[in-house]
Amino acid sequence: GYFTGGGNTFLLVKTLHEKGLLSVLKQNVESGKPYMGASAGSNIGGLNMRTTNDMPIVYPPSFECMGLVPFNLNPHYLDPNPELHHNGETRETRILEFLTQNDTPVVGLREGNWIRRIGDKITTEGSELTRIFERGKEPYEVEAGSELRF
Repeated sequence: GYFTGGGNTFLLVKTLHEKGLLSVLKQNVESGKPYMGASAGSNIGGLNMRTTNDMPIVYPPSFECMGLVPFNLNPHYLDPNPELHHNGETRETRILEFLTQNDTPVVGLREGNWIRRIGDKITTEGSELTRIFERGKEPYEVEAGSELRF
């Protein structure tokens, strides 16, 4: 099987494209090899990396990723903290901005949560609720074990 850890998603995707490994990895996983990704490694399992929280320290030739699941992921998802006097955008705000221009659903994975895909069945797993974002809908929560169908 494969494990891809964290780091900067822009650098990871750029390197995988340059070395011709993104398509090889995708083909092997789709042929049955297990894949586990953490942080940036989970981002590359989605359709594209346009909902990463990472800084664009390099420019990959494409934002497209493996598409192992029919949505984007936002690992380390944090809820807005109303006690903070933060004047910038929250993760939720940025994801909602993304959805004004895109139809790709986004799954916000809080710490301790993950996505499991076995065959065509995709479920949320972990100790926390998972936040789901879809264009034209209010964000909503699903419990561990919920099947995702987009």
